[in-house]
Amino acid sequence: MRVLGIDPGLTRCGIGVVEGSVGRPLSLVDVNVVRTSSTLPVAERLVTIERGIDAWLDEYRPDAVAVERVFARSDSSTIMGTAQASGIALVCAARRGLPVALHTPSEVKAAVSGNGRADKAQVGAMITRILRLETLPKPADAADALALAITHIWRGGAQARIDAAVAATRGRAATPSFRSRA
Repeated sequence: MRVLGIDPGLTRCGIGVVEGSVGRPLSLVDVNVVRTSSTLPVAERLVTIERGIDAWLDEYRPDAVAVERVFARSDSSTIMGTAQASGIALVCAARRGLPVALHTPSEVKAAVSGNGRADKAQVGAMITRILRLETLPKPADAADALALAITHIWRGGAQARIDAAVAATRGRAATPSFRSRA
């Protein structure tokens, strides 16, 4: 499974691609950030983010997209921009018919480090170990995008299989069964 992880932000939108499957080593495909200038109007910044995400989707052709779920934190000045960038990521993926998952920061921390309250250093150390990297990608937004992709492979992939099994079971139950009386 190849997953594009997106850590949405209006100034720096982290974006990373990880490949692998549950129980197998994961590998880094690529990681970076889409940057916008705070001097530009918000609409232009969102177009820049859209173009950046579209380019990554075209180049890396992921099987799924994992985006950080926006939550209210103490710094409310960044919530709007983060939500807008998140919406752009969702639209880009949906336009291509890709499955999209939203993961909370605590879900990501728990998946990657085993502790939903882990700090950035703990999560960073685990990303470096999981992907067998020499150094953690910078800035933090890039590393967070990788953590989202890892989380989705480990958790989202399993959830997708469960959802598919449930849908298949429902499909069999809805299909009438006819027996021949010969």
